[in-house]
Amino acid sequence: MDTCVALVQAYLHVNGYFTVAEYPVLESYRVGHARTVTDLDILAFRFAGAGHDVVRGRGRRSLGNRVTDPTLRCPVDRPDMIVGEVKEGAARLNPAMRDPAVLEVALARFGCCEAHDMGDVTQQLLSRGQVVAPAGHSVRMVAFGDVADNAPPTTWTTVPMRHVVQFLQKYLREHWDVLRHAQIKDAAFGVLALIEKWGVQAEGGPTMSETRRKHGGVRVRRSP
Repeated sequence: MDTCVALVQAYLHVNGYFTVAEYPVLESYRVGHARTVTDLDILAFRFAGAGHDVVRGRGRRSLGNRVTDPTLRCPVDRPDMIVGEVKEGAARLNPAMRDPAVLEVALARFGCCEAHDMGDVTQQLLSRGQVVAPAGHSVRMVAFGDVADNAPPTTWTTVPMRHVVQFLQKYLREHWDVLRHAQIKDAAFGVLALIEKWGVQAEGGPTMSETRRKHGGVRVRRSP
């Protein structure tokens, strides 16, 4: 899996989404033959009110307050589906992502809506970047990548990759007392957890785990 896609998948998992990454869209061009038109970088679905809890003893310990990252602009009153494009460079949507036929494949993958509604939902999604499907859930196009300060506004939601990494690092540090004991199977999130565990930081400042060791295990927040 592409590294950036893996980071975005971890970010969406933390925000309560189920994901499908690098989903191939095939085109049949003659009997018995097909070709890959594009890969959909990320498809994700979140039920309204999704949160993060872990069992501790006979009780439960919450890892979140069921509030998603505001930058992601997730609706709070309905389920949410994301069709996402992930870039190392500038955040944008490839031409294939703006192809109605490709988007219909994405919607069909999740059983998003009935066949007779598919065309209308797709057209609204392309023109506005988001739509509420007849079943009541939202469908949104989200671009992950580099975002310039003077970037023009878009109809779709844009999330900087730098923010994705910073969000995951912050999440790890805020919940390190629980997560440091976990066997994290997500590859990208697991690497960030190891960096936190080993006390490595590019800027040279202490990580949260280092700060706690220096202060006898007392949780100390660093100023941003």
